[in-house]
Amino acid sequence: MSATETLRNDHRQIRRLEKIVVQCYTKLYAGEDVPFQDIEKMITIMFEFLDAIHYSREEDAYFACVGSYGTLKEEIRTFMIEHEFSRRIAGNISKHLQKWKEGEDAREPVARFLKAYAVYLDDHMKKEDEFFNIAEKQVLSPEEEKMMYEEFRAVNAVVTKLDELIKSIDSLEQTEWMKN
Repeated sequence: MSATETLRNDHRQIRRLEKIVVQCYTKLYAGEDVPFQDIEKMITIMFEFLDAIHYSREEDAYFACVGSYGTLKEEIRTFMIEHEFSRRIAGNISKHLQKWKEGEDAREPVARFLKAYAVYLDDHMKKEDEFFNIAEKQVLSPEEEKMMYEEFRAVNAVVTKLDELIKSIDSLEQTEWMKN
């Protein structure tokens, strides 16, 4: 296993979340209900998996290593900006969900920001996947790949948290509103 493959595996899990988000905003726009706790679970995954784990791996290790060669710097800059955009969208989903839970009619903004998040994920991951292909073939050595992979795995708390978050994705996929 390599650092690049670890990030690609993260993307496979994120694609699962993306499908859940699409189903959720589609249901909300159709006037159907999705339990607040399920939307909160999605927000938790956005903040704790995408931001705290996946983006951290990319920003703190992978991008730093690739960027140290002076290559792909503009792409890295773009990804960093997009990561911040993702954080802001997730924050807006959370803010409007809280208003909705307090009785304000915030169904539409929750659905709108969920849709924006899904569109962002699709576009962002396509670009990152291409970036990974270039970095893996043209920039990173096998030793660097292995070193970063070991660094990713060394943080046992992250591995445990990641397993919990993947179980959350599993449980969301099994909800009635996802199956219908």
